[in-house]
Amino acid sequence: MCHAQNRDPEAQNLLEKVSAKVNGYDNMVLEFKYVLDNSEENIHQETRGDITLVGDNYVLNILGITRIYDGQKLTTISPEDEEVTISTQNTAEENTITPSQLLSFYEEGYNYKMDIIQNVRGRKIQYIKLNPIDSNTEIDYVLLGIDIYTNHIYNLIEIGSNGTKTTLTISTFKTNQPLSESLFSFDASKYSDYFINNLD
Repeated sequence: MCHAQNRDPEAQNLLEKVSAKVNGYDNMVLEFKYVLDNSEENIHQETRGDITLVGDNYVLNILGITRIYDGQKLTTISPEDEEVTISTQNTAEENTITPSQLLSFYEEGYNYKMDIIQNVRGRKIQYIKLNPIDSNTEIDYVLLGIDIYTNHIYNLIEIGSNGTKTTLTISTFKTNQPLSESLFSFDASKYSDYFINNLD
């Protein structure tokens, strides 16, 4: 059996609608719930966060940490450690889906097909199952839930090859919001008490 390109045209059509919708917005502000489960290790973690996306730039708030990516540098602000880390983001080393790829990661590196439809509080959510083309990845498969009325992503369920299941559910999805021009700029003067660690 050949697995070179195994893409269900119906799933591809739905994903293209999602991409067109997402690319039509100036910006997106999402609030989400993130759940990590591993029954073998008896791990269950739940957290909430929010992200503001403008193109590849983003501000992500999760677990008390703020990450700001301005297209070149990633600034991580940790109030608990009173530390700021600034680095050139290198996503090539990571197998994870980065925040700026959250709504487009599936465009490369996956085969996909239609999966189940679920009714979630009156919304019809069509799942698409994505299998990584690279068999060495730590991801076994991803289920992408799409609201078929809005063509917005509702949730993303990632099953790791180690049995870990992470679920990211978008609770609010706002678009074309008025944003501060300095949103993606790091103002060091606000963090004069912090240790600033420049990795580059």
